[in-house]
Amino acid sequence: MTAAKRFQFWRERLLDLIEKRLTTRSMDGYNDFNTFYMQAASGTKGGSSGSPVVDCQGRAVALNAGSKSSSASAFFLPLDRVVRALNLIRDCWDEFGIKSESVYIPRGTLQVTFQHKGFEETRRLGLRNETEQMVRLVSPVGETGMLVVDSVVPEGPAHKHLEPGDVLVHMNGEVVTQFLTMETLLDDSVGKEIDLQIERGGTPLTLKLEVEDLHSITPNHFLEVSGAVIHPLSYQQARNFRFKCGLVYVAEAGYMLSRASVPRHSIIKKFAGEDIESLDDLIAVISKLSRGARVPLEYVKYTDRYRNKSVLVTVDQHGWYAPPQLYTRNDTTGLWNAKLAIPLESPFVVSAHHAGHMEANSNSVSPLMESSPMDLKCQHESENTADGCIKMQTDEEVIVDRCHSGEDSLVEKKRRRVDEEIASEGTISPFGDLDDIKGGALRHPSSVESSDLAQTISSNASLAEQVIEPALVMFEVHVPPICMLDGVHSQHFFGTGVIIHHSDSLGLVAVDRNTVAVSISDIMLSFAAYPIEIPAEVVFLHPVHNFALVAYDPSALGAGASVIRAAKLLPEPALRRGDSVYLVGLSRSLQATSRKSTVTNPCTAVNIGSADCPRYRAINMEVIELDTDFGSSFSGILTDEQGRVQALWASFSTQLKYGSSTSEDHQFVRGIPIYAISKVLEKIISGTPGPFRLVNGIRRPMPFVRLLEVELYPTLLSKARSYGLSDNWVQALAKKDPVRRQVLRVKGCLAGSKAENLLEQGDMILAINKEPITCFLDIENACQKLDQSIDSDGVLNMTIFRQGKEIEVIVGTDVRDGNGSTRMVNWCGSIIQDPHSAVRALGFLPEEGHGVYVARWCHGSPVHRYGLYALQWIVEVNGQPTPDLESFIQVVKGLEDREFVRVKTVHLNGKPRVLTLKQDLHYWPTWELTFEPETDTWHRRTIKALQPTEV
Repeated sequence: MTAAKRFQFWRERLLDLIEKRLTTRSMDGYNDFNTFYMQAASGTKGGSSGSPVVDCQGRAVALNAGSKSSSASAFFLPLDRVVRALNLIRDCWDEFGIKSESVYIPRGTLQVTFQHKGFEETRRLGLRNETEQMVRLVSPVGETGMLVVDSVVPEGPAHKHLEPGDVLVHMNGEVVTQFLTMETLLDDSVGKEIDLQIERGGTPLTLKLEVEDLHSITPNHFLEVSGAVIHPLSYQQARNFRFKCGLVYVAEAGYMLSRASVPRHSIIKKFAGEDIESLDDLIAVISKLSRGARVPLEYVKYTDRYRNKSVLVTVDQHGWYAPPQLYTRNDTTGLWNAKLAIPLESPFVVSAHHAGHMEANSNSVSPLMESSPMDLKCQHESENTADGCIKMQTDEEVIVDRCHSGEDSLVEKKRRRVDEEIASEGTISPFGDLDDIKGGALRHPSSVESSDLAQTISSNASLAEQVIEPALVMFEVHVPPICMLDGVHSQHFFGTGVIIHHSDSLGLVAVDRNTVAVSISDIMLSFAAYPIEIPAEVVFLHPVHNFALVAYDPSALGAGASVIRAAKLLPEPALRRGDSVYLVGLSRSLQATSRKSTVTNPCTAVNIGSADCPRYRAINMEVIELDTDFGSSFSGILTDEQGRVQALWASFSTQLKYGSSTSEDHQFVRGIPIYAISKVLEKIISGTPGPFRLVNGIRRPMPFVRLLEVELYPTLLSKARSYGLSDNWVQALAKKDPVRRQVLRVKGCLAGSKAENLLEQGDMILAINKEPITCFLDIENACQKLDQSIDSDGVLNMTIFRQGKEIEVIVGTDVRDGNGSTRMVNWCGSIIQDPHSAVRALGFLPEEGHGVYVARWCHGSPVHRYGLYALQWIVEVNGQPTPDLESFIQVVKGLEDREFVRVKTVHLNGKPRVLTLKQDLHYWPTWELTFEPETDTWHRRTIKALQPTEV
């Protein structure tokens, strides 16, 4: 049976096929065209694409290509062009006698999309009767229509020659009514002219068009910069978008461009004021820019093609991403090889190198020679979140110990020098006299000459609003997707903060941790009192309380430095029920908004459950509730009538669960008493011994926080009595705090803490050092007394009530810094870090030495392929324990490319598992990010790669 008869038999007897175009699957992605597909009601399901379609004799006649989910229809790709490519490859092998490294398969195109339309439709388009009769006469029996031009790509070979609605009659003198015939003629005429005869509205036309090589308009290279994938616009997308081929196209926005709201599928027209016609133009512009530069970018999108949009792009100033890499397809090996896209002497690279080694006050790092697809796209899934832990550098730990003991004279000298520097700056900038404020004179006495730069205060604003407005700041926070640590649940945050310190060399802003969740983030501050936007950096993340301190450089404010001021803090007296306060905050348009409210409960205990993917949550905190506010998304501060700050009106993140499997992120706002913030500020200003950190070019000690790492919750004394608590203790606790009338109970100990195995769930904490304990603040004060005591051993003598008995127990405390997570490793496409506090708060760490925590994974990576997902610990690799990141790095250093690795994991639910995966060091090298507080820089270091990237 001949091939034609076999195909005819299969077509008519087996599936009752019909020839039909495959329905367009995506308007901004890949979809086939100029091809007939076979259709059958086979009920093919997803995942079977590419599988063979066979006839009754077992011979392949097509490939399964797709299906329609709303019906049983499936579409199969005929093998005609596949057979042609296969024969060309075989001929090449036969000619050279050996397997050729690469074979050129000629593919021709006119950059025109045709549709097959019936004769009835072509007649309506103006096809002459004699032409139709001629076509019917020479075409195979059963021909039902002709090819009609549907679209033409701008500036392609057929542009301004063919138009939609043109009916194709002849091609090189041959009547063409089938896609296969047309494709054959085009493929055989690459680089040559081809004769076309068409009819346009009944008028015959003859054209000569040059057939273009389809490979020449198929991108074989792309640029990766800060996670963005940029390449010449392909024929496929040019056809979809009606743009010419070769324009600079954003396939993935990555971090730098998405931060500027540049969407996918954009066409870059201008960058830094220069026209961008090709990818080389873009690379040339990037090579002239320094890290941290803010430059304009113009782009256009196909959905709004007639209007260019302009945005401001901040060039990546950190070391989170590798320097720009140019990937080029190697047709011999089939791999995409990367090389540095810009010269080593370019400002982009030089500024990074200089910053990492010369300028200690910069966040840039030295250039890296390795990047990976993890830089290109790190997918954020609800079940794949980042977790991390606080890890201090060893040398910092030594310094801190010596500072506490006072044994190191060198450290003491450094501390005194920092104290002198801080003293020379002054303390919190005070406001002017209240009489001046009432009279509308809100300008600093030294800024009369720049009075026109001061923001005008609304005359009908409350006094508190007028006083506090110069201290209000709007935050815009971006977290790079490549390093979303500690379970952070979003990449973009907004919120309001308040300036608590402002001097010539240091500005500090307090804000909630639902706005600044992690230290590895880009922060921009906009000031209510002066129209300027400047960068800032996280200097302190409180491990328990819901606030962070962010530093900015006052010199960057220019003339606005004299207009902007720090708020006056009023930590005492504490707010009480019924007190009147002013809730003041900023709208997105930086307009101050305020209202008078009444405190309904000044000591509500926060109770936030753990999220599905553990992330920071406030614990052991009492917050303030008001009778009225501005809704759950409005943050700000609470002040008295004179504008003195009594509380931070902060946003809290939580997760609401619906049923057993559905959950939704939610936020609410409550007041955080300013007392805790003022204590940390006091330590920073006074230079309390702690780990040094470079802030605005000056080494400053940042405070430690001593904690009882136990999650507590209050229980009413009436309930405690039911558990057997004696009347004496009930009366003692009630006398100590007649307002709360509660006792604190243990909800759980953080895994790995010094309190673990000493306190149990349900224990009632009655007293510390014989002093009754009724609230969280009592425990914090007891911990602070340990720091103030010279001979303290860091333990608390606690009286607890457990199962009907009073017990005396000595419990150790833990010391944490405010840096947050400072180290991560990317291995096989997964983000790995030490377990952070939210994970440890679950009360469980693997018995096998704790292990390293898989925080996130990337689509297309080896861990994705082999199923090593997030929310689990890696405790062994090839039988070698990995109790911490350093041990893990030493193990994976010895693993080779394409080697299968045996990995033992433990899930958050405690279930152990062993799996294998294959390394791919070509696309997924192993690298780490480390933050060094002493230099205030993030360093990216390649741990293991297939080979050094070509420079």
